[in-house]
Amino acid sequence: MDGVLVVAKPVGPTSHDIVGLVRRLAATKRVGHGGTLDPFASGVLPVFLGRATRLVEYHLGDRKRYRATVCFGATSTTDDLEGALSPVAGPPPTRATIEAALGGFRGTIEQRPPAYSAIKVAGRRAYAMARAGETVELAPRSVTIDAIEIVSWDEATAGEPVAVIDVACSAGTYVRSLARDLGAAVGSGAYLGALVRTASGPFTLVEATELDAVRAAAEAGPDAVAALLQPIDAGLELPTVVVADGALGAIGRGQAIGVPAGAEVLPPDGPIRLVDETGRLVAIARLAGTKLAPDKVLLDAPAAAGAGAVASPPA
Repeated sequence: MDGVLVVAKPVGPTSHDIVGLVRRLAATKRVGHGGTLDPFASGVLPVFLGRATRLVEYHLGDRKRYRATVCFGATSTTDDLEGALSPVAGPPPTRATIEAALGGFRGTIEQRPPAYSAIKVAGRRAYAMARAGETVELAPRSVTIDAIEIVSWDEATAGEPVAVIDVACSAGTYVRSLARDLGAAVGSGAYLGALVRTASGPFTLVEATELDAVRAAAEAGPDAVAALLQPIDAGLELPTVVVADGALGAIGRGQAIGVPAGAEVLPPDGPIRLVDETGRLVAIARLAGTKLAPDKVLLDAPAAAGAGAVASPPA
């Protein structure tokens, strides 16, 4: 069972819960995910099965897109709706005020992660320290906000307007921190009321599979589960080199091969996707001088052993 299952995570379970469920339903041990979503958040969660788990590291830097509900007029101890709320005095912000403030969040910015986060401080998780009543001050980090726009505005509750904001950002961005900092920027205070991840790299919510559909496929059998999977290298945006069938034997043995004639200009340090003449991923390699050295070989053992082999003459 090898491939990528793009799950539409519901509100409630953790990302680890989803991995455990997929592991059980797909009856396979090797399962991982491509980016944690908090329990109160929903949306795109790429889940990698079998050999696809060896490629998760190349997805960890994928850019994300979110639909965030930002509630103004109060702050939260956790920067989201699950914390203790404290009303903020003063007039509520207007949509025009928020629109003007958004300009300061576009581009590369310094962002302080929430105190209730999984970041480690001297070997301890920040959220564990915060829950123990300790003061947690995390160092700011650079993140990039590619786009941030208000898509709806609601003033139905007096003094507590709510904005639904579309955010496209780099991996590692805390949308809870964006909500907190946006409130501070307009002198109001704000927290994250809801969050939907609408895209993770090339994977979108439109193509994501609901958990009920995964359960139904599991009841129908392994073939039905396999039909939900995308190829192991789905969404893998890396330079690609097509290798001849005669080189597959060497690749299967982990040996470096020459760069095929006509290949695109390759990065000296980054990973390179090697595919056979049918487009099937066979390895992830790096440029070593004038050769391609496999870092991860993804050929099936029988295929690797047989590729490029010379048959013995008849007796």
